[in-house]
Amino acid sequence: MKSKWMPLAYVFLLLLIGAAFIDLPYYVMKPGDAHELKPIVEVAGGDKDAGTLMLTTIKMGEANYISYAIASMRDYEEIVPVEEVRSPHETNEEYNVRQKYLMDNSQQNAITVAFDAAKKPYSFRYQGVFVLNVFPGMPAEGVLKAGDRIIAIDGQEFESSSQFTEYIQTKKPNDQVMITFVRNKEKMEKRIALKQFEDNSAKTGIGISLVDQKKLISKPEVKLKADSIGGPSAGLMFSLEIYNQLVEEDVAKGRRIAGTGTIAPDGIVGRIGGIAQKVVAADKAGAKIFLAPDDEITPELERKVPGIVSNYQEAVKTAKDIGTEMKIVPVRTFDEALNYLQSH
Repeated sequence: MKSKWMPLAYVFLLLLIGAAFIDLPYYVMKPGDAHELKPIVEVAGGDKDAGTLMLTTIKMGEANYISYAIASMRDYEEIVPVEEVRSPHETNEEYNVRQKYLMDNSQQNAITVAFDAAKKPYSFRYQGVFVLNVFPGMPAEGVLKAGDRIIAIDGQEFESSSQFTEYIQTKKPNDQVMITFVRNKEKMEKRIALKQFEDNSAKTGIGISLVDQKKLISKPEVKLKADSIGGPSAGLMFSLEIYNQLVEEDVAKGRRIAGTGTIAPDGIVGRIGGIAQKVVAADKAGAKIFLAPDDEITPELERKVPGIVSNYQEAVKTAKDIGTEMKIVPVRTFDEALNYLQSH
């Protein structure tokens, strides 16, 4: 004889299954891992030292009812509104493409900063216009995809995305252009009509957001195996590892050093997200020192995000909260980070 509670159990089970598959307009951010950089970064003929430099990551995924509930009860699991993660009209696929591009660009910046510091040569070769987003309702929708690389318009090649934009602006609405692009290593051509932007009638386009794509050529050659890691936040640590392999000294001096921060071509270290989660990851990996961006909080940013503090300040608070002996070091530039490691 079936229990009278059986139907309720089935309903509960169905609700539980549904809760696991229904996405909410949030992301859940939690501590990731600290990855040793020696297996990831390979400088041809480079010096591999006893010390260990590590990049830190966060784990981030779209929230459902179950992950939302769990994150709300756990320390260092943060619930983030989707609009703080993805740009307007940006799909999850486009977000992933943008994160990959940011990582690739971060790696190039890291190479240039490290090579400049070590006085080694490098150059760039322009490859075309990289498509980050395709706007809904615009002509490129259904023709181009995020990740496509445009190499010519009407048979003309360009040396920058600004030249590409200037050429498009010489056209009128309903004019057609022939787009030559590369997708998954396959060269393709499509004809696209131009259209006025709804929010800017003076501007005509095909409806994409774009950036320049360049290939960096260095001597010695640098290979980075970081396909599973997205975003630009590993820039500082990449640059330190590359420099460490270019020179004879052991920058880490035999220690386990972790850190985070974007890196600009001029060596400026920038603010990143998830600093608390990265401090937790570094501590679990046994890091002795954690390099944290000492970013400036502008009055405009403070008005926009009341109570915001610098990455360094948040990292110090997190380190105190978890009771780690790991030293948190503020850095604003690559040179500051390098000088600290060399002198301590």
